[in-house]
Amino acid sequence: MNLISVKNHPQWLEPAILFFQHHWASEVSKPVYDDCLRSMMRSTSPLPQWYILVDGHNIVGGAGLVTNDFVSRMDVWPYVVALIIEEEYRGKHLSKTLIEYIKEDAKNLGFDKLYLCSDHVGFYEKMGFEFFATGYHPWGETSSIFVCDLSFFSSDKQ
Repeated sequence: MNLISVKNHPQWLEPAILFFQHHWASEVSKPVYDDCLRSMMRSTSPLPQWYILVDGHNIVGGAGLVTNDFVSRMDVWPYVVALIIEEEYRGKHLSKTLIEYIKEDAKNLGFDKLYLCSDHVGFYEKMGFEFFATGYHPWGETSSIFVCDLSFFSSDKQ
């Protein structure tokens, strides 16, 4: 199993776009993922970042690190977004592996906090996140926003 930064491995750009579109996009929102990932490849900005988990030649999971998750709290960033693990790979702590990698990358990029929106209460708390606020989405729904303080984060790689 390999954890890959798409920005550092451009040969994975097209498969990554298709992977995230398949899991998160509707027909009308597919251009969001296409444009975001393609723009990342040309940008010198630290965000966005997109990561994939690869087993052989197959993408089995992934997530992004972006400035906002279509939520009202635009005063805080970066956000972990679009976290997904293929169903047959769940239960193997791959979400945690991905989150830990993103924490390390975010810290190396100079961020001291990491945010995410989710209604999965109890899941992200196991990975060092805690409830921060309720966020409001443009489509009328709400989500819990969680925060992780990266100043306490230390990976095994350091």
